[in-house]
Formats: sequence, structure tokens, C-alpha cells
Amino acid sequence: MDHVAIAIVAHAKAAERHRRRTALRAVASLELAKGLVVLLLGFGAVSMVHKDAWDAAEALLRFLHVNPDRHHYAQVFLNLADNVTDAKLWALAAGAAAYSVVRFVEAYGLWLERTWAEWFALISGALYVPFEVYEVVRQTTPIHVAVLLVNLGIVFYMLYLRLLAQAETARNGRSHD
Repeated sequence: MDHVAIAIVAHAKAAERHRRRTALRAVASLELAKGLVVLLLGFGAVSMVHKDAWDAAEALLRFLHVNPDRHHYAQVFLNLADNVTDAKLWALAAGAAAYSVVRFVEAYGLWLERTWAEWFALISGALYVPFEVYEVVRQTTPIHVAVLLVNLGIVFYMLYLRLLAQAETARNGRSHD
């Protein structure tokens, strides 16, 4: 191969590595954001311990200008708030913390381009697809459709990366990580 062809191939490989890194870091950033949002919700649950959840729910509805007498779901929300206990709030906070740790670990692995994180993103994303499809079928909204499409994009991209790595391993006869 002449020097020009070698340079072209090297440039193409570098560009592909850059696109891969950028895509993985975008997914990592999304996972980090999801973990942070859920962690903040967990802190919100802890902040409600030893407080009257009904009062907080009623204040939120007033702030949003929602009349519970005229909106069924507002009344359902108040009824749920009335059944909140400190134990349930602590359990919610613990669940939020666990979920956040999982998202943070996934984000860390994807940011550093780890194979295990790609597998993890593929499998965990695929687990959500049936529920997201159900939500789109049950009630098609732009948000439901967007969540499904973003998740499918991530799942298929991770599958693409894993299949590409498998083909490269077969071609080179060795494993890379």
C-alpha cells in the first residue's frame, strides 16, 4: 500500500473512533442525567419525611392551579399523598439511590468506552422497550414516541457496536477491550 492510501485508511479509522466516542459519551451523558433526576427525586422524598404529604400535595396543586374537585387525577394524587408514610418515603429514596448508582456506573463505563457498559446499555435499554411500546399503544403522545425512539436508537447502536466488535474479533482472531 502506498503512503497516501495508508494515510487515508488511518484518517478513516480515527474519524470512526471519534464518532464512536462522541456517540458513547452522548449516551453516557443521558444516563448521567437520568441518574441525577432520580437522585433529586429521592432527596425530595427524604425531605418529606416527618411532614404531611397531603399538605404538600395540596400546595403543589394550588401552585399549578389545579382544582381537585374538578380533576379526577388531582383527587387520586391527593389520595396517594394521604397514604404516604415515612417508611414508604425512605423506601422510595433507597430505590432512587440504587437506580441512580446503576445509571452512574453505566455512564462511567460508557464514557470510558468499556465493553461491559455497552452490553449493559444494550440489555437494560432493551428491557424497557416492551413497556415503552405499551405506553405508545395505550396513549400515543409525542413524549412517549420520543422516549421509545431514543431508547431504540440507543439499543440498536449498542447492538451495532457489539456486532462490529465481534466481527473484528473474528477477523483478527483476538479480543479487544
